[in-house]
Amino acid sequence: MLNTSDFSSHLSRVQASEQAINSSGKLHAAADYLPLAQAHLAPELWAYLAQGDSGRNQQALERFCIMPRPLRQLQSGHTSLTLFGQRFEHPFLLAPIAYQRLFHNDGEIGTALAAGAQGAGLVVSSLASQALEDIALAMRQSDGRHSGGTSPCFQLYWQGNRERTLTLLRRAEEAGYAAVMFTVDAPVKVVSLQLPDGIRAVNLSAYGEKSGERETEGEPRLRSSSVFQTWMAKAPNWEDVAWLRRQTELPLLIKGLLHPNDAEQAVSLGCDGIVVSNHGERVLRGAPTSLASLPAIVKTVNGRVPILFDSGIRCGRDAFVALAFGATAVMVGRPYVAGLVCGGALGVAHVIRLLRDELELTMALAGCAELRDINHECINDMN
Repeated sequence: MLNTSDFSSHLSRVQASEQAINSSGKLHAAADYLPLAQAHLAPELWAYLAQGDSGRNQQALERFCIMPRPLRQLQSGHTSLTLFGQRFEHPFLLAPIAYQRLFHNDGEIGTALAAGAQGAGLVVSSLASQALEDIALAMRQSDGRHSGGTSPCFQLYWQGNRERTLTLLRRAEEAGYAAVMFTVDAPVKVVSLQLPDGIRAVNLSAYGEKSGERETEGEPRLRSSSVFQTWMAKAPNWEDVAWLRRQTELPLLIKGLLHPNDAEQAVSLGCDGIVVSNHGERVLRGAPTSLASLPAIVKTVNGRVPILFDSGIRCGRDAFVALAFGATAVMVGRPYVAGLVCGGALGVAHVIRLLRDELELTMALAGCAELRDINHECINDMN
C-alpha cells in the first residue's frame, strides 16, 4: 500500500530514472523501457502496473514467425491510416491507463503531448488523474501536422446508471473528443492500491469515484450477493449499449469483446468498432488471449467496422502479427507507461517512435509497403 511519504520517495526515484534515459545506452527497443521502469518504480506501483500480466498474450503473439520477402519495391512505403475520420501516422493507439500521475508528474497531459507529436492515437481513461479538457487540448496543440490537430478518444466506464454515464459522455463531447470507447469487460474489478494524496480520478469527483476500478484498502467484504446483487446490479447490459448508441453521434467502439457473437451483437446495434481485448489479463484469470479470439471476430465482422487489437503488444513485430490476423490497428499500454515513468512526455514519445520504427522495419523485411499488404500469408505458426 502506497502512502504519501512513499509517493514522495517514489517521485525522487522517477526523477533519477529520467537522467538514466540518456546515460543508459540500452534503450534501443520499446520493450527496453519496461525493466528500467521497474527498477525506478516503488514495488507497489510496479505491481499495480503489471497486475495480471502472466505473459500469455505475449506468448501467443510470439508463436508466429514472419516470412521474409526481399527484392520488392518499397520506396513509397508508409504506415499511415485513417481511423474514425482522423489521419494517423501509424496504427499504434495509446491505451487508456488510469491515474498516470502515479507514474510521472506529466501524467496524461504528457502522454497526450507525446501522442500528438508522434501522430499516434490516444484513448483517455475515465480514471484519468488530470482534467479531460486539458488532456484533449494538449494533444491537439502538439499535433503540428494539420490545422486543428488530432483529438483523442474517450474511454467510458459505465457510471452505475444512465444519468451519470450520460453526464460524463456529454463532458467528453464538449471537450472535443473524437470517439467513445465503451469498456464493458470490467464491471467487477477491485484493486488494492490506496491512492496517495493529490492523485485521484478528477473527472469522477462528482460521483465519489465509484466507477471503473474500485479502490479499496483491502479485500471486499464477501456476502452471497456481493457480486450479483451489488456490483452486477449496476453493470451495463446490451440494452444499455443500445441506449448509449442513441445518445451520441460520435463513433462508438465497444472494448473488451472476445466472443464473435458479442461482436455481432455490437455491430447490429450500430457500434462503429470492436476492441478485441482481455484487459491485459487484469480482470478474468484464464480468459482467452486476445490473439486467440481475433480470427473468429474478424470473420464475423467481415469488414463492416474496424477491429482494434489490445493486450500483449510489446514491439512492432507484435503489431505486425496482430495486423496479419486482421486487426485494423493495435493498442499499446504498459510499454508507453514505462516510457512515462522514465522520461515523462519525452519518454512516451520515444517509445512511440521506437514502436513505429520496429513496425516499419518488420514490414520492409516482409515485403509490405502499406498496412493493407499485411495479411495471414505473411506469417507462419512456429508450432
